[in-house]
Amino acid sequence: MAWSQDEERMLAQIESYLTDEDPRLAARLESFNERVQRKETGQQKRVARAGRGRRRPSRSTIIILVSWLLIATLIATLLIMVFHHDAAAALPM
Repeated sequence: MAWSQDEERMLAQIESYLTDEDPRLAARLESFNERVQRKETGQQKRVARAGRGRRRPSRSTIIILVSWLLIATLIATLLIMVFHHDAAAALPM
């Protein structure tokens, strides 16, 4: 919503009065405004990055995934060996 010229003029007068009256407050407000602007810019960058594609998994996630894959492979290999041995033992010689 746009502000009227009178409202903008009154806000400018209030701003100049507060700046002249309390310079420390003006410095604090300026610092706060800069931090908010940096935060908003950072959020916009994150949203832009998120729109590009999926996030890459972390190193620990990959290590856990590979470990589970190896464990599952070992268990499957052992089960195949056991069933193959049982089947071979059941054959008459």
